[in-house]
Amino acid sequence: MIKINVILNNIIWKKYLKDPHSFIDKKIELLNKKNKSYTKNTLICSLLLSGTAEIKKLNKKFRKKNKSTDVLSFPFYEKKQLNNNIKKEKEIYIGDIIINLNEIKNKNNKTKFQEGLNKLWVHGLVHLFGYQHKKNKDFYAMKKIEEKYLEYIN
Repeated sequence: MIKINVILNNIIWKKYLKDPHSFIDKKIELLNKKNKSYTKNTLICSLLLSGTAEIKKLNKKFRKKNKSTDVLSFPFYEKKQLNNNIKKEKEIYIGDIIINLNEIKNKNNKTKFQEGLNKLWVHGLVHLFGYQHKKNKDFYAMKKIEEKYLEYIN
């Protein structure tokens, strides 16, 4: 089972999504019903809903890139290490995801906004599972998982 702790760092999010906590909870519930990968464990992460200034500061501090971005992921484990921990522990904190409100396209269209948000948090979550997209083959493997998860929650 996957659990996401939602942290609202920028109140402007509520202009586009009335209750971000409940929105994410409902999506995670759908994902957990259909995803059979983590049935014996509870994988926990945090999702920080922020704005441009905060994500730019974090990107500069941790990735040495002085620019804004749409999503950042900070996995606690590499893929192999996470898989080993899954065999040993029932509850595992897997990392943090930060999403920048200002980078979600079509913010004025509620459906498009929610689709954009879903793509970003799912992308971040897959990174927390240890997937990367530096090489083409890794990109396609990651994309396949993201598409499957998006299908589960839509």
